[in-house]
Amino acid sequence: MEMVGEGEAERVAALLAAEANAVALFDEVVARGMIAPGARESVVSDAVRDLADEMFGTRRFWHKRIVRSGINTLEPYSGNPPDRVIGEDDICFLDFGPIFAEWEADFGRTFVLGDDPAKLALRDALEPLWEQGRAHFDAHPDITGEELYHWVSAQASAQGWEFTAEIAGHLVGEFPHKQISGTEITTYVAAGSTTPMRRVDPKGRACHWILEIHLVDRANNIGGFFEQLLDVRPAA
Repeated sequence: MEMVGEGEAERVAALLAAEANAVALFDEVVARGMIAPGARESVVSDAVRDLADEMFGTRRFWHKRIVRSGINTLEPYSGNPPDRVIGEDDICFLDFGPIFAEWEADFGRTFVLGDDPAKLALRDALEPLWEQGRAHFDAHPDITGEELYHWVSAQASAQGWEFTAEIAGHLVGEFPHKQISGTEITTYVAAGSTTPMRRVDPKGRACHWILEIHLVDRANNIGGFFEQLLDVRPAA
């Protein structure tokens, strides 16, 4: 079931453009070597904020900027662990929600410094599980946020990881997206979100979604994170 109202093509194009900017921002973070041993998480976060301003003229983010490394990668979004210095052989993830021309992006990636097999295995498991989540969403037109959450969590467990996050995604769109549709829980891919994800908001606009994967390797006390747009993608 596809719901496309007046102006929907423009909305989708704006969301894709916002995500493309986020991809370019993260690529430049890597190119400039900002995620480096000896860098403090808060300093990296501020550097990325300033880079977004330099590249796109925005200093606005619709949620708190997250840079987490080492033991801090176990923490959920709601956590506020102590500021940490990135180590020589470390794992680190970034979760940023920049606003581009009043459109939200939400983008997360995991980076590994060094060649630790456990860290590399965790990083490399994230995108494949995300893609499996998208395929499951695509195959089930009436899927709810709760159903997708439980499916992703079960797949993570079957693949040997813990999925400890309380959500596996959320609505995204015009800032602020929480005004888009429904009650608080129905804006999330989470337990209790029993409304079909493919729906329209009170203004008749299609709802669009982010899917996020936060995997935990409890044996090694590390986590990894990956997120991006779920239901819209660039034309082939």
